[in-house]
Amino acid sequence: MSLMLMAAALMAQSAAPATAPTAGTANTAIGRWATPTKQGVVEIRHCGPSICGTLVDSEGIRANSDLRDIYNKNEAQRSRVLKGIEILRDFRQMPWGWDKGTIYNADDGGTYKATITVMDSDTLNVKGCIVWPLCKSQTWKRIK
Repeated sequence: MSLMLMAAALMAQSAAPATAPTAGTANTAIGRWATPTKQGVVEIRHCGPSICGTLVDSEGIRANSDLRDIYNKNEAQRSRVLKGIEILRDFRQMPWGWDKGTIYNADDGGTYKATITVMDSDTLNVKGCIVWPLCKSQTWKRIK
């Protein structure tokens, strides 16, 4: 990129008004959400200045309420029950949703960097990344 183009890009960024997070955006993620895989249900709530999310139901949990976290990378946690584990944590609020958090995937026992984009009051785009651009996104729908 030429020096002139870089300067123009920086000027455009600094001239753009900063968008402050709104209470509506912050609270839009709070609630119960249906995941597109395994009929999962995640409950998102406030955790201090952040949000966190707990796995409350899935087809596996319905089939076996004692289903364990057998694929966890940490052997000491493999005996914990999946129902009620925190799978979302440590997010920072942004104008468009939440960033710099993590999501835990019980299917492979991995924890990944995550973002949650509020698409509308009933739709979230949840993205987990090993490293960018190796990411996977899901659309979660609000359960009413």
